[in-house]
Amino acid sequence: MTKLDCNVTGCVHNAENCCCKNTIVVEGNAAREKCDTCCGSYDEKKGNMFRNLFKTPENRLEVECEATNCVYNKERRCSAEHIGIVGGNATEAVQTECASFRAR
Repeated sequence: MTKLDCNVTGCVHNAENCCCKNTIVVEGNAAREKCDTCCGSYDEKKGNMFRNLFKTPENRLEVECEATNCVYNKERRCSAEHIGIVGGNATEAVQTECASFRAR
C-alpha cells in the first residue's frame, strides 16, 4: 500500500491530511505533467453538514492510477511508496493533482 498525504481540505474524505477511503483513483490518462492529473475520488465538503463518520483516516491505502505516463503506474496501480495529493480548498476534482507524478 502507498503512504498518502492529502492536503485537499475541501474534500469530505480528508481528515488529518489522510483519506477516509479504502482506495482512491488518480485520473489523468494523457498526463504529461502533475497539473494534468487529479484525484478522481474527490467529493466536495459542503459546510459542516456531512462528515465521513464511517471510516477512520488512513495514511496507507490502495491507489488506482489512470496516469499511464507516470513511472509509478504499474498495471493501473501506484507503485510509489509515498504520494501527495494537493489542492487545498479545491471545490472540484480538477483543482487537485498528484504531486508525486513523474513522467516516463
